[in-house]
Amino acid sequence: MMPPVAILAGGLATRLGPITETIPKALIDVAGKPFVVHQLELLRAHGVTRVVLCVAHLAEQIEAVLGSGRELGLEIAYSHDAGQDGGKLLGTGGALRRALPLLGDRFLVLYGDSYLLCNYAEVAGAFDRSGKLGLMTVFCNDGRYDASNVVYRDGRIVCYDKRDKSSAMTHIDYGLGAFRAEALVGYPTDGRLDLAAVYQQLLARDQLAGYEVTERFYEIGSPEGLAETRALLAAKGNP
Repeated sequence: MMPPVAILAGGLATRLGPITETIPKALIDVAGKPFVVHQLELLRAHGVTRVVLCVAHLAEQIEAVLGSGRELGLEIAYSHDAGQDGGKLLGTGGALRRALPLLGDRFLVLYGDSYLLCNYAEVAGAFDRSGKLGLMTVFCNDGRYDASNVVYRDGRIVCYDKRDKSSAMTHIDYGLGAFRAEALVGYPTDGRLDLAAVYQQLLARDQLAGYEVTERFYEIGSPEGLAETRALLAAKGNP
C-alpha cells in the first residue's frame, strides 16, 4: 500500500512577486486548475490515497478549495506551520515534524511547487528495501534546470549541499523524499528546521538512501518554471 504523502505548501513564494500576494502558490492557475489539484490528481493516479498538506500562508484559501479531498478521491488532512495563530514559520523540516502525528511512521514528502512525473510506488519500494531512515530522489541535472547540489556515485549519495557547490555535483535533489518518523526526532522543537539539514544529518549517519529518477522535474517556484509547467500541463491535460 502506498504511504501517505506530505506536501510542503506553506512557503511565501516571494520569487513570484505580486502573483502570490493574495493567493497561495498552491492555488495559482495552471492550465485551468489550481496547481495543487494537478499535484493531487497525479498522486492519486499513482495509488496515493492520503495526503497531508503542510500549510501556512493563506492556508484558509487552500482548505476552502480542497476540503476533505473526497471530490478528488483522496483523504486530505492539514497541518498548520507554527499553528493557526500566525506564529513564526518553522521551516520545511519543522513543518514536516509538526505533521508527524498525521503521517505515521512511514511517508513520502514533496515540495508544494513541484510537479514530478516519476514512479512513486517504485520510490516507496526502494525506500522500504533500503532499511534507512530517509531517502532522497536525485536527477542527473548537470546544471540544466537549476544548480546541481548532489554527488551521486554507484547508486549512493556521496555529498549533498545546497550552498557549497562543487564541479563533482552533477545531480540535484529531485524534490521527492521518503522518511521514517524517527528521522525527525531529536531536533529542538522551538526553532526553525530546514529539510536540507535533516537530509545532511541522515547522510552523515549513513541513514540516507538515494534513488535516481530519469524524468526531469517541473516546478512553479519561479516565473520561468511556472511558464514551463503551464505549457506542459496545457499540452498533456490531466495525468
